[in-house]
Amino acid sequence: MPQRGTGIGLRVASWVLVPLGLVLMLGGIGYFFTHYQGVTVMSEAMEPTYRPGERLIIERIDAGEIHRGDVVLVHVPDRYQDRPVLQRVIGMGGDHVVCDGHRITVNGKPVDEPYVMRGEVNPANGPYDVQVPDGRLFLPGDHRGNSNDSRFFLNEQSGSVAVSGVLGRVQKSLTVPAVSVALGVLGIVLTLVGIVLGIGGYVAGRRARRPLAAVPPWPTA
Repeated sequence: MPQRGTGIGLRVASWVLVPLGLVLMLGGIGYFFTHYQGVTVMSEAMEPTYRPGERLIIERIDAGEIHRGDVVLVHVPDRYQDRPVLQRVIGMGGDHVVCDGHRITVNGKPVDEPYVMRGEVNPANGPYDVQVPDGRLFLPGDHRGNSNDSRFFLNEQSGSVAVSGVLGRVQKSLTVPAVSVALGVLGIVLTLVGIVLGIGGYVAGRRARRPLAAVPPWPTA
């Protein structure tokens, strides 16, 4: 019976697609929300790299994954109205950070900073010379003339911030988060298609099991 065969085929397709779709949906979307978060830039402190209103993807990372030059989202208790802020990692635990007002050196080596606003390394601030304590970071903003950062808290552990306050790092490449979201969306689509096919298979099966109408006997002379 064609309808019965069709119903079985649709149900088999549903049994394959629904579990596969759920795995992709939970895996893809779950991975994104476990490893990433979206934020909106709220200040001018990181201009010209990131401007107010710009949407960024933040990757959650461990302390050992932080590198000099990273832009991190950091929460510092009792600073910035208790809000997380974006700042750039210049010095790490044990680093000797020196600024003469014109350039920054870390452990005696000049830091190339093409990202700072108009090339201003330290406008309106005096020179500083700090040793970053272990387990902490020295974090200025890219818009040095409009960033309330480590330079303004030098009397508090050399202006440094605890590594534990880092909430994540700005994700430069969107390939991994985009792929995880795409897999999640594909999973949703496959799950919905599987459900529709399952319903179609159930309906076709019911029709196939419906008894045929009785046919009256052929009249005889």
